[in-house]
Formats: sequence, structure tokens, C-alpha cells
Amino acid sequence: MELTIFILRLAIYILTFPLYLLNFLGLWSWICKKWFPYFLVRFTVIYNEQMASKKRELFSNLQEFAGPSGKLSLLEVGCGTGANFKFYPPGCRVTCIDPNPNFEKFLIKSIAENRHLQFERFVVAAGENMHQVADGSVDVVVCTLVLCSVKNQERILREVCRVLRPVRAFYFMEHVAAECSTWNYFWQQVLDPAWHLLFDGCNLTRESWKALERASFSKLKLQHIQAPLSWELVRPHIYGYAVK
Repeated sequence: MELTIFILRLAIYILTFPLYLLNFLGLWSWICKKWFPYFLVRFTVIYNEQMASKKRELFSNLQEFAGPSGKLSLLEVGCGTGANFKFYPPGCRVTCIDPNPNFEKFLIKSIAENRHLQFERFVVAAGENMHQVADGSVDVVVCTLVLCSVKNQERILREVCRVLRPVRAFYFMEHVAAECSTWNYFWQQVLDPAWHLLFDGCNLTRESWKALERASFSKLKLQHIQAPLSWELVRPHIYGYAVK
């Protein structure tokens, strides 16, 4: 099986050689950062349509973690185009972090379409180093379709715990590796290197639930599902929340 995966990966490498050449020359990262927001703004419309019920279920109890004032302070890590905004409760104060500055103009559009939120700021930074956000300063951290592409899951989860107030929550929804014995996992392994290059560092074979289980949360509510998505490769999902 490993030999078959190697041969198929080699074939895909040959077919996608121009991308690898651009990457070797240091040009692909710049191109990807430019085009990826345009892809994502279209992808998230489809994703939200197909995952709307799961997102509503996931975010249904956000307000329970608001502070004494009743105002919910929320930090979204890897905010992208602001696809989650419509699922947040009215009056929620939202801070966004993303390492790609090219998302800002799409965020501005999402903010204009979601007047029920109080937008605070957009910070250009990686989730592994959110030094711009003070310790214990937010009620909720949200992260959707992000753990698949971060460089260090353990480090980003430590940062999440740092910025959360005591007894506050981290919400997540992530595509993950399929079960090892399935054809889906076979094709995830075959396509993973090219997928990683094409989709701005996204990994198909990450077992992100393991990092969440190892993190220092006092409570973890996590579910595995087969998401009702068109792309079978990304149907295996986890979603839920963890309390600091």
C-alpha cells in the first residue's frame, strides 16, 4: 500500500511540477496569499450552506460564556472572510486574527453585512503568537478550518488558553483525517502533499482531536461526524468546545 501511495504521489508531483517549481523559486507563497481569499470567499458560501445546521448547533450556547456585563468578547483565530459572523449573538464584540493581510477587504464586507456585531479590530498575526492579545482578555475563542493548516497545533492551543478568561471556552470545527482503514484515508494520503501546497498549507491527514485531548482544558466536548459536504476528502470532521 505504501508503494502504491508513493507511485501515485509521484504521478501527481509530475502533473503539478510547475507549482512546485514556483514554490522552489519562492513565488508560490506570494501568489497563494493573493488568490486564496478569492477562493475562500466562494468556498465558504457553499460550506456555510451545507454546514449551517451544525454551525448553529455549535454556537448555540456562546452567550453562556459572556461576562457580568452580558457582553460577549470573542476572538476568532484564522478568521478568513468572516464566514462565522452571522452565527454570533447580537452585541458580540469581535476581534479577528489572521496571518494573511489580504483577507481584510473581505472582512470589511462581512462586517457591513453583520451589523448585529461590534467589530473591534483585525490583527495580522499567526495563531501561534498572538502577543497583541492580552492574557485573560476574552470570553470565547473560535477556530474553524484552521487547525488543519497551522504550523504548531500545541502552541496555538497554549495561546488560546493564555488569552481566555477563567472558565471560558474555545470553539472549534475542523476537517480531519478519515479512519485509517477507509479508501478516503488512502486518497487523503495520496493527495496530501499537493493539497498542502495548493491550499495554503492545509493538511488532509491531521488527527487534530489528539492535540485537543492533550491540551490543558478542564472540559472537552468533541464529536466526530461525516460532514454533509460535496468534497468527500474533507467530510471527516470534528466539532465542539473546550472549557479552560
